[in-house]
Amino acid sequence: MTFRITVTAVVTLLIALAAPAAMADNFPKQREFRMERGMPEQAKACIVCHQKETPGIFADWSMSRHASANITCLDCHQALPADKDIATGHEQYYSRGDLPMGEKQYLVPISAVVTPKDCSRCHPDETKQYAKSKHANTIEIIWKLDPWLNKGMNSDNERKTGCYYCHGTILKVEDGKIDPATWPNVGVGRYNLDGSLGSCTSCHTRHRFSVMEARKPETCGQCHLGPDHPQIEIYFESKHGDIYQAFKQEYNWNAAPGTWTPGVDYRSPTCAACHMSGSGSVTTTHDVTERISWETQAPLTVRPQDFKPFPAQTDWKTERDKMKQVCFQCHGKAWVDDFYVSFDKAVEEYNEVYFKPAKAMLDELYAKGALDKTKFFDEGLEVEFYELWHHEGRRARMGVMMMAPDYAWWHGFYECKHRYNKFMEEARHLIETGGKAYKYPDFPNANGDTTRPPEIFGKK
Repeated sequence: MTFRITVTAVVTLLIALAAPAAMADNFPKQREFRMERGMPEQAKACIVCHQKETPGIFADWSMSRHASANITCLDCHQALPADKDIATGHEQYYSRGDLPMGEKQYLVPISAVVTPKDCSRCHPDETKQYAKSKHANTIEIIWKLDPWLNKGMNSDNERKTGCYYCHGTILKVEDGKIDPATWPNVGVGRYNLDGSLGSCTSCHTRHRFSVMEARKPETCGQCHLGPDHPQIEIYFESKHGDIYQAFKQEYNWNAAPGTWTPGVDYRSPTCAACHMSGSGSVTTTHDVTERISWETQAPLTVRPQDFKPFPAQTDWKTERDKMKQVCFQCHGKAWVDDFYVSFDKAVEEYNEVYFKPAKAMLDELYAKGALDKTKFFDEGLEVEFYELWHHEGRRARMGVMMMAPDYAWWHGFYECKHRYNKFMEEARHLIETGGKAYKYPDFPNANGDTTRPPEIFGKK
């Protein structure tokens, strides 16, 4: 018997067979996490409980490299009985009959706060590098620099929700619970109850702890943005940022740590690529103080080893050579060397033309009694001087440093000129007339504690 199958029949059959598969793609696929045989029962209890109580945390962790390596909640959160940061309220979960494995036999003391000291058990080199960095020591730096803190010109809660959100709080415990005035916080310089500084989850957010996330500029932009340090805006204006925006979908974000390679895994560098990632002969570092040859955040631009609030344990020439080696992966020698000629010239002009004359005038105003040193920001000229270096001056220097012309000029030196002229005009008028600057009598919310944290400064 002969069978004849028409083309139409074949197509119809194929469509019929493909339809169930196509429909299946429209349904979510359930992800199942497999418990390893060697996993402690206490660790299993953590996982099955969090799978029910905080499914977002469980899902995040289950997709992480930690989970793939059989690193569980306990490996990071388990505490010793004498630790100061034990979460006593967590013990209640071991007495709940409605939770899987919610029984006392699985009870383990844990801390909600995972610190660099905890991470150092598996990542010793990274935590040693981080501990030397400006990031980890930023609480010390801001207390040595910032008149908002030292003069008590903002409230403690304004600091906690603003300044300390990035810089870090001094964690404290009251009655077995973390003091809400200091928590939640993942600031890069947070002082932890075990004495360590910082939070690795500032960049590798929990519970995925992704190297991909830390490589992306948006992660740095959580803190490095705004009128006083707009690195993320500067980066996106630069040619580097433009190329990143156009081609970021082609980047290999998940290359193994230490192997992320320019020209292979990415076309244009991100913040991490220049300041932290390995490139060419330059090795990966978690000390962002490296590769820097000028302190452009400082009022007067100085070499990192001369930055008094936190002198770097580096030599600027060595670090500049490291950064140049990173640049040489994509640029020729003339391009890189000539860039630094322009950068050094911009630093010189900022220091000599803008900052030093303005600082000399400020000192004269204080000496002649035209300004009062008791507080800061309660007289307009103090604000003008502060914003000259803290806002426009930083934007100018950082704009040049990262090759963003609008920030180097229109948001930078152009604004420096106007701020400088306004400051000098009013200052000269006060000196010539023997007058005193107007004080704001009702400066709002100027009630912050001016005590330098003994946890940081008591050790010095």
